[in-house]
Amino acid sequence: MLDYGGVLTDPGEDNPPEPPLLTALREVKRKGFKTALLSNADGWWNPPAAFAGLFDAAVMSGEVGLAKPDVAIYRLVAAKLDLEPGECVFVDDLAVNIRGAVEAGMVGVHHRTVRSTLEELEILLEIALRH
Repeated sequence: MLDYGGVLTDPGEDNPPEPPLLTALREVKRKGFKTALLSNADGWWNPPAAFAGLFDAAVMSGEVGLAKPDVAIYRLVAAKLDLEPGECVFVDDLAVNIRGAVEAGMVGVHHRTVRSTLEELEILLEIALRH
């Protein structure tokens, strides 16, 4: 489960053709993991064409009347994925949102740099994400 702004859009340091976490998301999806986008966007969101087929669920706070860091929004996303919160990893660039996810029962990854986030996800998911 990923936040959009500041995480999925982070270009990293090497000027890749697409944001590195988007590339990693493609690999995670290819390996059979369920994926979700969770954003505090204010309403209906039209995903870019590059996101087609990447998410099993997308929750925008403005559409559901809940917002991060309310534990209810994390539980809602887990339910949309047909998973228990304890089966989910949530990535966000704001510590307050990570705390909300952890309180909901998820594993939280505080995105500070692309490299550190990918390293942590590789450990948690036991797959290679940096090429």
